[in-house]
Amino acid sequence: QLRRDRIHALRLPRAMDEPAKRRRVDAVSGSPVQALIDSEVLVSHSAGQSFRVPGGLHCTDHNFKTALDYSGEVHGEVDVFVREVVASNKKGQDMPCLLFLAGGPGFSAPRPYESASWLKAAASTFRVILMDQRGTGNSSPITVRNLAKQGGPEEQAKYLTFFRADNIIKDAEVVRKTLVPSDSYAGRWSILGQSFGGFCCVSYLSLAPSSLIEVLITGGIPPGITLPCAADEVYSRLYRRLQVQNTRYYERFPSDVALVQRIVAYLAAQPSGGVELRDGTLLTPRALQQLGLSGL
Repeated sequence: QLRRDRIHALRLPRAMDEPAKRRRVDAVSGSPVQALIDSEVLVSHSAGQSFRVPGGLHCTDHNFKTALDYSGEVHGEVDVFVREVVASNKKGQDMPCLLFLAGGPGFSAPRPYESASWLKAAASTFRVILMDQRGTGNSSPITVRNLAKQGGPEEQAKYLTFFRADNIIKDAEVVRKTLVPSDSYAGRWSILGQSFGGFCCVSYLSLAPSSLIEVLITGGIPPGITLPCAADEVYSRLYRRLQVQNTRYYERFPSDVALVQRIVAYLAAQPSGGVELRDGTLLTPRALQQLGLSGL
């Protein structure tokens, strides 16, 4: 079972039954808590391969195509990739669904090639839905190359607004209405959010609470929206912690001071301001600073 002593859980009331396997998604506009359906956006869905993973997991891939902009003001489509995971010995059983929302923003859903302890435990109780959020993984990605095709900075910023939590939740609703049978908890599912995924969970509670059985959040509660500028307050505290951690790191590895300075000087000396990586991303001095623990 999932460790509830380490997870914040919110249980929600039952919702009315919904048609099974709908191929349309209700677009939400106006107030984020608006419950009425304003319009519908046609989507496509195709089931991909099914396979087993060592450790007792059975996986089925799903590919969705849905709107870039659910309001319909901007034309375009995005792909959303989903992997359905369940314990191999329970794949034919009727089980509730659990959507996992990864952190980041920008991280794809975990791959079950090596059965993580939490995933193995969850898959024995739930049919786990691993969704690559739009802009990540096997969903329509955001890269330096394809972002440049959108135009100048203003056009690029506009394009990125379609990859925020509100549209991630609307994508999730597409997936839920397609994969969750109406006779399974009235078509509802549980959701589990890690880090930024927790932010998405809170957005889900505002946008479509009647779609949820419960909400599980690990380390991802957004700052209070009643503060004058919640983000500034959070980041000002983060900067101080980073200074302390940087000091500790270089005290432990003093030889890295000169090494990092050499790397930064080399990157800054490049004509493009950095070195292009295999995925097309430009590694600049500032990007090097953002590597964090994953780069150490």
